[in-house]
Amino acid sequence: MERKTNIIATIGPATNKKEILLQILPLIDMVRLNFSWGTHEEMSEIISLVREVSEKIGKKILIIQDLSGPRTQEKDGHHFTDGATEVLTEKDLNDLVFGVSKNVDYVAMSYVGKVDDIKDLRNHMTILGANIPVIAKIERKIAVENIETIIDESDAIMIARGDLGLAFPIEEIPFLERRILSACNKKNKYVIVATEMLLSMVKKDRPTRAEVTDVAFAVTGGASAVMLSEETTEGDYPVETVKILDRIIRNAEAHKVLFWLESSEVEK
Repeated sequence: MERKTNIIATIGPATNKKEILLQILPLIDMVRLNFSWGTHEEMSEIISLVREVSEKIGKKILIIQDLSGPRTQEKDGHHFTDGATEVLTEKDLNDLVFGVSKNVDYVAMSYVGKVDDIKDLRNHMTILGANIPVIAKIERKIAVENIETIIDESDAIMIARGDLGLAFPIEEIPFLERRILSACNKKNKYVIVATEMLLSMVKKDRPTRAEVTDVAFAVTGGASAVMLSEETTEGDYPVETVKILDRIIRNAEAHKVLFWLESSEVEK
């Protein structure tokens, strides 16, 4: 059975090699390039390699350029820069010029707060002669407050649970995820669930039961795609991670159909 839920894999040192991409690209649908790291030269090499392998396997792999936004990097991660008034930074604008020149398929905008942030990005694209679909990353309280209008303005939504977990009490994240999935589904908007999907597989060759449940619930809850980050940028088992994620999604989709059929019978 054809898998409906997409898999997005972030490309990094663990996966930016032809022999690895030949194994994972047949199982995924998009790659994400995190512009918080790496140079334009390095990103250019990855884009060329992804497209070379994509052509070789006969499968179109979409490329997401994920802009950094106003973030402060620290040893144990990053956070939204306190006091930042603009979501698009000078680095983002420079990176956007590069992304347009490389014909990326999506641009993900970090730390979106309101509709005007997305319009600002689109205006800069227009100046560059581009019209690239925008993925709004939901990472801040203000974004959740403005979720309905942000969904309307964007081409896709990313539920970035890592930063949401810094903006909200951690116990609220499952319910925020479900709320945003539901809102996107009602508007027929593409929605991605991201961060720590199979995090234990950075160092282990199999996921925890909790991670399997997490992915399955994201799928049955209406996710259009699930995304891997550290698992495929710095993990020891990137190929195994993608294979297992594919299995979990397919099984979850099969159960989703079964639940629908059972519900239909009950309604009769």
